[in-house]
Amino acid sequence: MEVIRTRALRGPNLWSHHTAVEVIVSCPPEEQSIATLPGFEQRLHARFPAIGALHTTGHTDAVPLARVLEVAALSLQAQAGCPVTFSRTTATLEDGIYQTVVEYSEEAVGRLALTLAHNLINAALADTPFDLTGALNELRDLDEDVRLGPSTGAIVSAAVARDIPIRRLTEGSMVMFGWGSRQRRIQAAEMDSTSAIGESIAQDKELTKKLLHAAGVPVPIGRSVEDAEDAWAAALEIGLPVVVKPKDGNQGKGVTVNVMSKEHLEKAFHTAREFRDDIMVERYLPGHDYRLLVIGNKLVAAARRDPPQVVGDGVHTVRELVSIVNADPRRGSGHSTSLTKIRFDDIALARLALQDLEADSIPAKGQRVILRNNANLSTGGTATDVTDDVHPEVAARAVEAAQMIGLDICGVDVVCDGVLQPIENQRGGVVEVNAAPGLRMHIAPSFGKGRAVGEAIVNTMFAPGENGRIPVVAVTGTNGKTTTVRLIAHLLTASGLRTGMTNTDGVYIEGRQTDSGDCSGPRSARNVLLHPDVDAAVFETARGGVLREGLAFDRCQVAVVTNIGSGDHLGLNYITTVEDLAVLKRVIVQNVSESGFAVLNAIDPIVAGMAANCRGKVIFFGAERGHPVIATHLAQGCRTVYVEDGHLVAAEGKHLQRIALSEVPITRNGTIGFQVENVMASVAAAWGVGISWDAIRLGLKTFANDSDNAPGRFNVFDYKGATLIADYGHNPDAILALVQAVETMPAKRRAVVISGAGDRRDQDITQQTQILGRAFDDVILYEDACQRGRVDGEVVGLLRSGLNGAPRTSHIQEIYGEFLAIDTALGRLQEGDLCLILVDQVEEALAHIAKRIAEA
Repeated sequence: MEVIRTRALRGPNLWSHHTAVEVIVSCPPEEQSIATLPGFEQRLHARFPAIGALHTTGHTDAVPLARVLEVAALSLQAQAGCPVTFSRTTATLEDGIYQTVVEYSEEAVGRLALTLAHNLINAALADTPFDLTGALNELRDLDEDVRLGPSTGAIVSAAVARDIPIRRLTEGSMVMFGWGSRQRRIQAAEMDSTSAIGESIAQDKELTKKLLHAAGVPVPIGRSVEDAEDAWAAALEIGLPVVVKPKDGNQGKGVTVNVMSKEHLEKAFHTAREFRDDIMVERYLPGHDYRLLVIGNKLVAAARRDPPQVVGDGVHTVRELVSIVNADPRRGSGHSTSLTKIRFDDIALARLALQDLEADSIPAKGQRVILRNNANLSTGGTATDVTDDVHPEVAARAVEAAQMIGLDICGVDVVCDGVLQPIENQRGGVVEVNAAPGLRMHIAPSFGKGRAVGEAIVNTMFAPGENGRIPVVAVTGTNGKTTTVRLIAHLLTASGLRTGMTNTDGVYIEGRQTDSGDCSGPRSARNVLLHPDVDAAVFETARGGVLREGLAFDRCQVAVVTNIGSGDHLGLNYITTVEDLAVLKRVIVQNVSESGFAVLNAIDPIVAGMAANCRGKVIFFGAERGHPVIATHLAQGCRTVYVEDGHLVAAEGKHLQRIALSEVPITRNGTIGFQVENVMASVAAAWGVGISWDAIRLGLKTFANDSDNAPGRFNVFDYKGATLIADYGHNPDAILALVQAVETMPAKRRAVVISGAGDRRDQDITQQTQILGRAFDDVILYEDACQRGRVDGEVVGLLRSGLNGAPRTSHIQEIYGEFLAIDTALGRLQEGDLCLILVDQVEEALAHIAKRIAEA
């Protein structure tokens, strides 16, 4: 078995709504059924007893090793604790070649799972050992390394529950919620509105105390110190006991509390110096350590933090007691569990010494042994939820502290006997204010009820009813995609929306091109959704991008399918039939939001059939009002767009909107059939977004189908009294539509300039000239610069064969080079002639034509 190709599908895709890894697997004949591999299944289960079922329920088909790879990869992830459930293996038309898809929650983990599954299969085949425990640990460790931490994860989960789209921007904890102009961003437990100055203040403990004292918030007195001697002097000034800590530390690193002697203070000073040069000494406040979490202007959670400790049993040593406590499955080495293992290090040994104990001492039964001075969870401490016990005045002081520092998410550390009464009544105080506070102690406290702090943060960023989404329109089909995308974007812009657009020509933000080339894939779409000035987005959604990565979005407001034709790259990437192509194209329809619309060509039966796959509503469009699909939809009172008496009509029940095609320049008074179809689809899409009819009418009137606004899309020029038409049509359906349009235009003699794309099937290339041979007098065949895998002359030969017996064509010429072919055609034109130029290098060819027109 060989894995030929691996792809990460990072959005909804051909197979499912889930993110997944897709691999192409080659299995020789002897591996196309595990039934022909004696003892393999038994050896496989011996190495991985928890592997899922290899045989599909209700099916008796042979199970190839590709299927085993699928099941093993999914089962390994599941056993490692990853929330995955979907997988699939499908045989292709090529013997022994399979497409295997396995869901992942983290891409790196999914890829590793497939590698380990392959290793497992090889071990079972060769009857060699397989380290299952090691494999699962490797997956767990990688998963913990790459997945979001508990704080960020809680916020993301809350956003997902509110239907807010998310996108991880870095390998760390920076996440974007929403799209375009409605987006918000967080990093860990910091929002994009968090003040950098506020964060800097929070890191400066001395300035923090000064500001809090000015606001009337009780704080312990203290000051910065230069060296150990100065620290002792400060301690004497303040009065023992004291706390020694770094001036701008975090997570309790380098903090020593309850310092009572000069010797202890010197050790504490040097401990703090390991983390920072600037050291503070302040009064030690007796009592418990509380963390109060303020979000916005409200206290949302509070926890009492207790330092890591063990309780003697009169039998075990301190070292053994720590090992027993750390054996608790709730304790881990990172942040993935509700508790962290207690660190038994030099700091713990020093704390033991203060209690006249050593590592091998056996504490008396019931004796509490403190192993650290601070109560941070990251060093093994525990948290007990006390949110419901917090006195209103204590909550008020916490909110005042957060607001004085300038933090919208703030962890306020308070030391006092309890939170049932005001801090002032018990000589307590605020000892620290933290930006980006850890949320784990509130989400999953060691004891007590977890609090919905992720929801509180999301509710602060997004008002009730808001989900951070902008209208997204996805357009696919065989022909008309780019024109339809451009027109929809123009209609949205006419309504006042700042619109982002992607198509095969580039990326555009508010009409300004920000990228060039074929940008009809998910990467370009994601870049548009990332842009903060975009109120709406329109994406040309090409088959290749969906196959490579899936969609750039989880759902769209409107999905448009223009048509499905046989010449659209069939035979590539295992898409071999029109039906296969339709299944791929309908991915955008399957991912329409429940409140959205699928805009479908009613005249194309394959497209019309996609209505059954839409979770939202359907707008059918088609020129024939009497077509059964159109008529039925109208009778049901559903949204429908059709043509009647020279008008485009948009109907919903008894409500009609009529727009004269004579007022839509792109249709040339309704004579260009394929442009009328593009207009119907665009109007339906704008209607689905909720654009006003005044804006739609204005947009249709002002959309010019010229080489600037829609390059390569039926661009019409005048050249010495002859008519030139430049178009990017490159498949039989497009050619047929162009011929039908050209035949409505008068001409003495008709000429066409054409090449062919080498990545089409032979019959698709030949069929183009078969169609053209019935409509044009002169045909100039040219070979373009890129033959896409064909040998020189092969494409032109196929084009020429399509002209054999052409009923109209009287003159055929072959030319090498697109621009020379254009010049040759222009040189023959007479006044009243018409020439259709099927361009390959769109921008360059249009520039060349413009130059020749200017010269004329």
